[in-house]
Amino acid sequence: MFQTFTKQRRSISLKKEFYKQMKSVLIKNANIVNEGEIVKGDVLVENGRIAEISETISAKSSETKVIDADGSYLLPGMIDDQVHFREPGLTHKANIETESKAAVAGGITSFIEMPNTVPQATTIELLEDKFDIASKTSWANYSFMFGGTNDNLDEILKVDPQKVAGLKLFLGSSTGNMLVDDPKTLEEIFSKTNLLISAHCEDEATIKENLDKYKSEYGEEIPIELHPKIRSEEACYISSSKAIKLAEKTGARLHVFHLSTEKETHLFGNKKPLSEKKITAEVCIHHLWFTDEDYKTKGTKIKWNPAVKTEKDRDGLLKALLDDRIDVIATDHAPHTLDEKNNKYLNAPSGGPLVQHALVALLEMYHKGKISLEKIVEKTAHNPAILFQIKERGYIRKGYKADLVLVDLNSPWTVKKENLLYKCGWSPFEGTIFKSRVTHTLVNGIVVYENSKFPNKSNPERLTFNR
Repeated sequence: MFQTFTKQRRSISLKKEFYKQMKSVLIKNANIVNEGEIVKGDVLVENGRIAEISETISAKSSETKVIDADGSYLLPGMIDDQVHFREPGLTHKANIETESKAAVAGGITSFIEMPNTVPQATTIELLEDKFDIASKTSWANYSFMFGGTNDNLDEILKVDPQKVAGLKLFLGSSTGNMLVDDPKTLEEIFSKTNLLISAHCEDEATIKENLDKYKSEYGEEIPIELHPKIRSEEACYISSSKAIKLAEKTGARLHVFHLSTEKETHLFGNKKPLSEKKITAEVCIHHLWFTDEDYKTKGTKIKWNPAVKTEKDRDGLLKALLDDRIDVIATDHAPHTLDEKNNKYLNAPSGGPLVQHALVALLEMYHKGKISLEKIVEKTAHNPAILFQIKERGYIRKGYKADLVLVDLNSPWTVKKENLLYKCGWSPFEGTIFKSRVTHTLVNGIVVYENSKFPNKSNPERLTFNR
């Protein structure tokens, strides 16, 4: 106990000393996108927080770092509520340091990471091991989901909701033995935990039936194009609807991850205010960007669970996002090596890297008239902060932590292997020309990314929650 207390005091002391040494940052002439409007102005950052927002601000000291935004757009940093950074145990694919560095280059300043690592974060001790790694190596602010299983309810009930993002339940076989498929256990978890429950929803029996059908037809040579037929619309809908009914029955707080079908969107309402919604939903970048037509050229590089589906599904997801049935945009960043992805369908793992390109992909959708800048900020920063009750982040507000991103909407660039920061070394966006780019990222007031360079080491923090 004494050692823990001493360690905490030392950490607080070092943090105070660090902020004493920090320069203030003044961002001038920015188009500030925040809380449903765009306003031209300046933002002053001091001691890691937003100190002032005004039409014009003068530097108070020669030590102040001045960034002339010159008409670029200032956004609150993205809060990605679903990533897989693969540490510990799968670090040949990725680790917290490499992927969080790619994230800040992409405008993501906070992330929530999933429990399906090796070992899996299904005990308090193993969960805290991940927090310890992040405290030493992460570039972005961080939290981790605790993993639910068929037999760890006692551990679930020990989780402190003010210090941990929530509980992750896999209701599909995406992660092997983390599948929670015992109805009695599920109801007990939903009834007893006060944690936000995030769920991966795909019906295991339906997937198995579909897979057996195509195995009997194709053997080991199942075409990748059949992935959305195997992990089908019906598999998603059955599982999502069951989870929602259980949440309604028990009063649990449910957040359904990565919707992939138009049909599922009708399970959700758009009640406001958002803070009063008990059942919410997320959509990921790849389900808003790709369709089943892209399997022909992208192959297993766009193999995700749930699967990328039809153009009708993609358009339906966007419609639900815009009318607020879907609340959050995330990445489900889940890298694998190219050697792993280049296997035949049955052996190629699902998932791909996305954090470096999520925001610019959304900005490309803005250029095409599909979504507004205000809505992008709402779904990537404001709403994750509301849904997870994240303390003092997700907005450009005086007194809030200075997690900020500057983007130039007219600076085209091409995604190439040479400019990728993912440890896995590939991206499904390779060859794509994006019109916009992230020029600066501030994490807790520190300029950690500036014009393709990392001028300062980050000082990220463990996310805390107002619960």
